[in-house]
Amino acid sequence: MDQTAAKPHLALLIGGQDVDAAEKACFDRIDPIAGTLATRAAAASPDDARAAANSAAQAFPAWSELGPNARRAILARAADRLEGLANDFVAAMREEIGATEGWARFNVMLAAGMIREAAAVTTQIAGEVIPSDKPGCLAMAIRQPVGVVVGIAPWNAPVILGVRAVATPLACGNAVVLKASEVCPRTHRLIGEAFRDAGLPPGVLNVITNAPADAAAVVEALVAHPAVKRINFTGSTKVGKIIARLGAEYMKPVLLELGGKAPLLVLEDADLAEAVKAAAFGAFMNQGQICMSTERIVVVDAVADAFVEMFAAKARTLVAGDPLEAKTPLGAVVDKAAVARVKGLVDDAVAKGAKIVAGGEADGVLMSATVLDHVTPVMAIYAEESFGPSVSIVRVSDETEAVAVANDTEYGLSAAVFTRDIARGLKVARQIQSGICHINGPTVHDEAQMPFGGMKASGWGRFGGKAGIAEFTDLRWITVETQPGHFPI
Repeated sequence: MDQTAAKPHLALLIGGQDVDAAEKACFDRIDPIAGTLATRAAAASPDDARAAANSAAQAFPAWSELGPNARRAILARAADRLEGLANDFVAAMREEIGATEGWARFNVMLAAGMIREAAAVTTQIAGEVIPSDKPGCLAMAIRQPVGVVVGIAPWNAPVILGVRAVATPLACGNAVVLKASEVCPRTHRLIGEAFRDAGLPPGVLNVITNAPADAAAVVEALVAHPAVKRINFTGSTKVGKIIARLGAEYMKPVLLELGGKAPLLVLEDADLAEAVKAAAFGAFMNQGQICMSTERIVVVDAVADAFVEMFAAKARTLVAGDPLEAKTPLGAVVDKAAVARVKGLVDDAVAKGAKIVAGGEADGVLMSATVLDHVTPVMAIYAEESFGPSVSIVRVSDETEAVAVANDTEYGLSAAVFTRDIARGLKVARQIQSGICHINGPTVHDEAQMPFGGMKASGWGRFGGKAGIAEFTDLRWITVETQPGHFPI
C-alpha cells in the first residue's frame, strides 16, 4: 500500500475551516524510530500566515466583547474535548517525536488543566480605582484584550506548550494564531481541533503549519501583521533572540521562554535518597528534552561519592526503547542529529577528564540515561544545553561554591536545592539566578496556575495564572470627570 495514501493530508486551520496551503504545498515529518512517514502537512507560505492573521483580526471584536462566563464555558468544553482526543495525541506524539505513552498522556492531562485554569481567569481580569489628586476625577486602571496574539510552540512537550501558547490569550479575549512546530504538526493541529469542536467561534484560533525552510518568512509575516499585538515563543535561546529582534523591529511585545541549564544542588545535609529520585526524574523524563531538565547536579564533596554511587545505580535502570512496545522507561530522542550532539558533548567531556558512570551509548535515536562525573568548566557540556538523556555531576567544596556553580551559566530557568534545613534552602534559593527554584523537589515541575518563566538567556515574561493576564492584556488609564472643570487658561 502506498504509504502517503494511508496518511491523510493535514490542512491549515483558518477561520474554522480546513484550508490548503498556497499551491497545495506540503512537507513531510518522518517517524524518528521507524523512518516512515509520520505526517504530511500543509506548508504555509507568508501569504497563508497573513490570511490566518486576517481571520483572527476579523474574529477578535466579537470574541473580545463576549462575556467572561461565555468564554469560560467554551474553554471548559475545550479542555474536555482535548482529553477526549488523548488516544490521538498518544499516536501523534509517538510517531512524530518518539514519545512514550506516559509522556503523551501527561501532556494531555496538564494541558487540559491549563485550559481549565485559563477558563477560571476570565472573571479575574480586573482593574482598580486609583485615588486622584484632581477633585471629582474618577481614575481607573483597566485591562483589556490586545487583539491578535501569535503563539509559537515547540515539539518537546507539544500539547502542554501548544496549549500554553493559546489558552490564556483566549481567556483574556484575544484571537490567536498558533504556529505549529515543523516537528509535530499533527500534534499541534489536534489542539486547534479540540477548540473548534468545543464551539470556539471561527477565526478565534487558527493553526498554521510550515516547512522548516519557510519558518523565518512565515514568522516574520505574522509578527509584521498590523493586527498582531503580542507574540509568545517557547524554544531555543538562539531562535528566541531572532524573535526578540523581530518584535523590536515591529514594536511588538514578546514573551519568551527559552533554553535552560538547570542545576540541582545537593548539600551535605541532603536526604540523598530523595535527591537521587528527584535528579533522575528531572534529568531523564522525556529523555531530558524538557526546558527545565536537570542538566547539572552540583554535589558537595562530603557526600559526592555516596550520591554518585546511588544515582548511577538508578540511572542504569533507565534504558531507552521503542515507545510502541512500552517496555522501557525512556523513549526516543527526537532525531539522530540530537543524539549526535549529545554524544559529541559526552565524548568531549570524557576526553577532558570526565568519567561515564552510566550509559554513554546510543542505537539510532535510542539513548539510555547517561551520567558524567567530574565535569569541569573546560568541557563543552558544562555550559552548553545538551537537551538529551545526559546529566553532568559537578563536585564542589561547600555551599558557597555550589551557588557560584549554579549561577555560572547564561541560563536561568529552573533550579533545585536539597537540604534538610529549610531555612538554609530558602537562603540558597534566593541566591540562585533563576525564575524558578524548588527546595527538595525536582527541577522539572509545572502547574497551570504558577508564574512560569526564566531569567538571563532563559527569556523574559511569565506564563501561567494571573501573571499571564498581564502579558496578554493592555493596562489602560481611564478617567471620568464628575465635577465642572477648572483650568488655568
